[in-house]
Amino acid sequence: MSVARVTEIIASSEKGFDDAVKTGVRRANKTLKKVKSAWVKDHSVVVSSDGKISEYRVKLKVTFVLTS
Repeated sequence: MSVARVTEIIASSEKGFDDAVKTGVRRANKTLKKVKSAWVKDHSVVVSSDGKISEYRVKLKVTFVLTS
């Protein structure tokens, strides 16, 4: 029997939402063991003073299996 836990992380990218998701999952895998899935809970952008998008952000719910 296994037990899973869900944690929320925020990741960002200057390239786009897809890259922000990849960055977040890549970083979660460095700290958490047995990452099984990630769900994009929310997404937003940061707008610079000239009106252009400067950063893409995602809130991810990451599921990982706890080890004994």
